[in-house]
Amino acid sequence: MTTIIRRLARPLLLTLALGAAALPVAAQNDARDFLSLVERSPSGSYLAGQQAMADLRTDEAARHFTRAAEADWDNPVLVERAFIGMAIDGQIGRAASIAKHLLTLDPKHELAELVIATEALKERRYPASAAILAKLGEGTFTAITGTVLRAWALIGENKTGEADALLDRLGSDGLDDFLVFHRALMAEASGDTETAIDLAGKAYDAEPLVARIVEVYARILANDGRFAEAKDVLDAYSAQGLAHPVVALVADAVDSGKRPGIFTSNVQVGAAEMYHGIGVALARDGSRDLALVFLRLGLYLDPSADVISLALGQLFDGAGQYEAANDVYDAIPARSAMKPTAVVRVAQNLDAMGDRPEAIRRLSNIVATRPDDLDAVSVLGDTLRYDEQYEKAIEAYSKAIELTGGSRPADWRFYYVRGIAYERSKQWEAAEADFLKALELNPDQPQVLNYLGYSWVDKGMNLKPALEMIEKAVDAQPQDGYIVDSLGWAFYRLGRLDEAVDVLEDAVQLRPNDPEINDHLGDAYWKAGRVQEARFQWKIAIDVDEDGNVTERATRKLAEGLTEANATDE
Repeated sequence: MTTIIRRLARPLLLTLALGAAALPVAAQNDARDFLSLVERSPSGSYLAGQQAMADLRTDEAARHFTRAAEADWDNPVLVERAFIGMAIDGQIGRAASIAKHLLTLDPKHELAELVIATEALKERRYPASAAILAKLGEGTFTAITGTVLRAWALIGENKTGEADALLDRLGSDGLDDFLVFHRALMAEASGDTETAIDLAGKAYDAEPLVARIVEVYARILANDGRFAEAKDVLDAYSAQGLAHPVVALVADAVDSGKRPGIFTSNVQVGAAEMYHGIGVALARDGSRDLALVFLRLGLYLDPSADVISLALGQLFDGAGQYEAANDVYDAIPARSAMKPTAVVRVAQNLDAMGDRPEAIRRLSNIVATRPDDLDAVSVLGDTLRYDEQYEKAIEAYSKAIELTGGSRPADWRFYYVRGIAYERSKQWEAAEADFLKALELNPDQPQVLNYLGYSWVDKGMNLKPALEMIEKAVDAQPQDGYIVDSLGWAFYRLGRLDEAVDVLEDAVQLRPNDPEINDHLGDAYWKAGRVQEARFQWKIAIDVDEDGNVTERATRKLAEGLTEANATDE
């Protein structure tokens, strides 16, 4: 699905990203300095909005863009920015109002028509929504999204045959795999259980590890009394070491022999799920602005869709807007299946904002009250490890392994991170055993291959398999500067200086601001007789060392040269 999204959304993404092109070049440069001089002018407000949107400060983006548009209400670029700003901030009603004016300036603006049609669908004005969407062209990303939304409007009018015919035409363009899940939801909303089961089964066969598809398929089966089949679907998901609150909710009902209830209770819920699925795919593809618009539209249609709220919060997390993310998480109702996950995310964000003690306190409280909450236990372990409380981290990871059974493919991570905690607390035998267990569960995992391989090289043991492990890790993730650094440092430890220099230079190119990697390259240069270059790298290591972990030894190397006493020992 992500491939389809990437291909079809590209023109619209470019439109969103290049809105600044219509303004003077001077108004696109030196944003922060320029703002203090012109923030009240249309161009200054526009520039402030662009910067806010780039940072995902959506409330500020909406405010600045609206101020710019109000100053020049006939400028289509400024009006479009105001429309987008309102949409990404979740003010869909105001976005729709601005969209109507935007269409007077740009009658072919498809995203504006999509938002207006979504507002009509929300208000159950299905004929109006369908009529607006019928005007969209063909082949564009927005037109395809609009066609699916139009099919939902037709379902709202009880025109199931017309909706099917519309999606048949769309599917003939190679979009059948994308549409099958949404067609299953439409069949469920229309009361056609057999068709819903058949289509949901096809979606499940194509993507059996997607939580939403697993939830819907198991839910429809169980609602039809087919509990054994529903349980098979749920057990297959769990057997992969996967877990999701919405899947767990259905599993609890199925285990109790209860029908879990219909998923697509109305047209709005079904259309919201379309926006949710596309929004998540866009976010994974790195298209944050458009992902935000689609997730906001989904939440507008179905305010109770806490899965969408969680996805929205994660977008803010990724942009470093932790307070905005926590506002989203805090708004999820206490009764929601997603609330425990949201509470854990809030604690993670407190850590990201610099309050690690409070994060650990909250996570500890969560684990104390919900000792079987695997997510909370795992995150607590990670946070304790980051805080160098290795023994407590080991306890948390051991609890996680106890909860899962420790034999599922996904359990490799618990052994890996517990192995790191053992290694950092000087318990090598236990660490080695955990790394080997992680590789038993996931033989090609590059992080584990790198960590164990490097550790063996550093200890002068198992040198041939160790180097093979690190090289395999580099083959899997050649753009990971840390793994490439490990390979270079392994060559250095083995005395293969020419190879060490070449690989460490590559690592510095990938991670130019990492003090450890620059320090390693300096050591390799020194050993290779390239003294001036070595000193230059050590100076860089000092300059970029924000935590002070490298500065002391690099400073000694600058003063004394590389000696046994000041050599890097990791």
